[in-house]
Amino acid sequence: MTATPQQHTALLVMDFQRKMMERLADPTALLNNVARAIAGARKAGILVIYVGLMFRPGYPEVNEKNIAMGYVKKTGLFIEGGEGTAIHPAVAPLPGETIVAKKRYSAFAGSDLDTVLKAQQVERLVLAGYSTSGVVLSTLREAGDKDYQLTVLSDGCGDTDAEVHQLLMTKVFVRQAEVTTIDEWLKTL
Repeated sequence: MTATPQQHTALLVMDFQRKMMERLADPTALLNNVARAIAGARKAGILVIYVGLMFRPGYPEVNEKNIAMGYVKKTGLFIEGGEGTAIHPAVAPLPGETIVAKKRYSAFAGSDLDTVLKAQQVERLVLAGYSTSGVVLSTLREAGDKDYQLTVLSDGCGDTDAEVHQLLMTKVFVRQAEVTTIDEWLKTL
């Protein structure tokens, strides 16, 4: 039996944790968009993988020199198993779907994501995430360096700065990825 393109594709649902969503004034539209993408991926047999920022108690993974992660440590958030690490219920994983714990901006940093992707023979990543200037940018860059084919769902990503989001989608991401809307992507499945 010949493998279909969907069998070599994974949708990465990145940083849609409850505490992350609290940073947006109203995350409803973004969450609804991503829920549509997830439903379409599942229906098409595309692997859905969740990625979230998670640390051990005491934050042994955080160097005080790291400004961003040092701030996270000071907040006391994103401890593995804690309320802050839970995926928002609007886009929650089904039993058995993979959740990857990352330690920095990139979904690959400090995680076993690459091992999971290689074990599942994934060649194309479809990215949805919050924030565009954080996890999406960092993951796209690293995934490109790892030779993954990339699709970014422009309306499946969000950022607190709409101007930065737009700049990344139209000027930066298009150099390494196909940038499309969820509706356009779903039509290809």
